[in-house]
Amino acid sequence: MTGGAGKEPGAAEQRLFIGGSWVAPDNGFYEVIDPATEGVVGRAPEASRNQVHAAAAAAREAFGAWSRTPAEERAAVLARAADVIQRNFVPYAELAQAESGATTGTARGMQVGVGVARFRRYARPEPVEQPLPPQINEAGPFGGAAVMGALAVRQPVGVVTCITSYNNPWANPAGKIAPALAMGNTVLVKPAPQDPLSVYRMAEALEAAGVPPGVVNVVSGSTAESGEAAVDSPDVDMVSFTGSTAVGQRIAEVCGRGMKRQLMELGGKGAAIVFDDADLGSAVSGIGTTFSFYSGQICTAPTRVLVQRGVHDLLVQQLAAYAGHLKVGDPREQGTVVGPVVSAAHRDRVESYVELGRKEGARVVAGGERPSLPIGFYVAPTLLADCTPDMRVVREEIFGPVVVVLPFDDEEEAIALANDSDYGLIDYVWSGDVARAFRVARRLRAGGVGVNTVGRNMEAPFGGFKKSGVGRDVGSYALHAYSETQAIVWPG
Repeated sequence: MTGGAGKEPGAAEQRLFIGGSWVAPDNGFYEVIDPATEGVVGRAPEASRNQVHAAAAAAREAFGAWSRTPAEERAAVLARAADVIQRNFVPYAELAQAESGATTGTARGMQVGVGVARFRRYARPEPVEQPLPPQINEAGPFGGAAVMGALAVRQPVGVVTCITSYNNPWANPAGKIAPALAMGNTVLVKPAPQDPLSVYRMAEALEAAGVPPGVVNVVSGSTAESGEAAVDSPDVDMVSFTGSTAVGQRIAEVCGRGMKRQLMELGGKGAAIVFDDADLGSAVSGIGTTFSFYSGQICTAPTRVLVQRGVHDLLVQQLAAYAGHLKVGDPREQGTVVGPVVSAAHRDRVESYVELGRKEGARVVAGGERPSLPIGFYVAPTLLADCTPDMRVVREEIFGPVVVVLPFDDEEEAIALANDSDYGLIDYVWSGDVARAFRVARRLRAGGVGVNTVGRNMEAPFGGFKKSGVGRDVGSYALHAYSETQAIVWPG
């Protein structure tokens, strides 16, 4: 492979991808660790600040020609890249699993599989012009009224820095890179330090698909230096970031000084409202995805469960039983449902929240102890009951397989509790009364609401209210996110 990853990931030294060339890093390499085995997956390049700025400059140089390339040709590159990824599906999934600790099903289906699907989605050119009907305009500054025609045109923003999350090293980068390229932007990609090697494989696929030099650039680093350089470069016009709210706020400050566009998908503390007429089996299996899906390292998880008192005890009992039956262990083994979290540091962070919950007065109904496994960064699925709205475990994003439960009496209290949060990404409502569920959904201050489901429609706009983000992406909304709207008018 061009990037230098090799077939055996343990000893490989990955190079940076800048301006169409694979470049040795100025600051050496750092080890990428398998969360399940604690072994070395590979050595990722540590880019210098100058190298990151050089990558942004390469993207700037490539922008003019790429933005003028017909949309159909840009789409064809994305389609060919999808074909390359599909041909390498199994080894790419194995690498993603080794870097992120995902189970085999998640690595194949939700990581590489969704990555392929997103490249194919944006390989379908869409109209970038929307004609507006001629209108009689009011008198202008020179007097008189005129019939004017207008055309709204989407133009690429320019150079887009894509800073991606560690929980999904394929779907998340593909969801940024593919629509940005489809709209005629060029990109500088800064992957998460925990699992960057998969993103370099994505760059190889795009290179093999014929993407011109400089259109896609990938740099990595284990410290904040490379990420900061990818944001503050004068060649960058927009930053697309997925990660914590705290980091997003710092990025937004830099973007504000440079008047750079932002697309921010940040933290979440999703409320799951369960009414006493709900299908409890459906609610339990939906809420239970917090334990299993990415081991709870997912911002959309229903981690904050609000249960009507009539079914509170029964739901807690069923959730505890559900958590207790989940197999925790090696994500490569058949039947494993809960793999490791991404690092030892993150395991310690999640465990510290569980201990904090105990001190705050929460009752540990399930989990709460480290699984007795000899290696790997594992956290047991944990359920905390008897929680109150002021507890930190209720208010702060834990980002692990931990669910907190609070009771409520009526609809108004449920809505108030759900909205009493700094976050507003995705909430959930379970009720046998669909009219009530939709009524409640409309009053929740969240970018998305699942009614009797945790499923996602991948064409629906995705993003958050409050500290959960800025802007919307997914489907056609991503094409708008990575574009500016230009109005062209003329005498009718």
